[in-house]
Amino acid sequence: MKKPQFFLIFSLYFIFALLGVFSQEITTAGVFFSSVSDRYKSISDYTANLTMTIGTTSRAQVMSGLVSFKRPNRLKIEFSNPAEQTIVFTGDTLTIYLPAYRVILSQTVDKSSSGGASLATPQGLSLMRSAYTIAYETGSSPVPLQEGSSEMVVILSLNRKTTVETFRTIRLMISPDTKLIRRVEAWPISGNKITFDFSNYRLNTGIPDTRFLYDAPQTANILNDFLFLE
Repeated sequence: MKKPQFFLIFSLYFIFALLGVFSQEITTAGVFFSSVSDRYKSISDYTANLTMTIGTTSRAQVMSGLVSFKRPNRLKIEFSNPAEQTIVFTGDTLTIYLPAYRVILSQTVDKSSSGGASLATPQGLSLMRSAYTIAYETGSSPVPLQEGSSEMVVILSLNRKTTVETFRTIRLMISPDTKLIRRVEAWPISGNKITFDFSNYRLNTGIPDTRFLYDAPQTANILNDFLFLE
């Protein structure tokens, strides 16, 4: 075989070999999302710092606190700002305490209705997979969490398949190393953008069931089935 022909064949073989490696390394958005979902399914419980921001201007409302999750579907958010505000979901009952109004909102709901923070749970991720189309925002490579940040995340863009979903569009920002959700940006059907920032995860610490009991203030008024009141 002449040298030019040998060189050409070797070069083509080398290129095809590289393409084969690259094709194995490329992870589709759906596969990456599944890996995140599997990660959360492997977690028995977690606590994390949570900051919720409603709006995008200087007048945006900011709330912060501690979120606790325990399998299969228990969720509790204890706010430090505003102080004493609490959200508890026990699997079939949603309880919200609003200290500013001294009122407790109680509702029997299905397992998918615990609010935006439940997106960072196995159930929330499962619902997102079935209700939204999933794609990379710019690609599979990590990008800065925000301009000027050294923290790198993979960003997924989710768009609802039907008009019945609470959020039209969702952006998931996920740590490529831990496969944990770092930030959720959600655009509801009406109202301003809501941002959920999760940080300082503590995994599998053995959270007791008693964490999700809520001793309501005796002076608070209780409003049952508030979602269906006219």
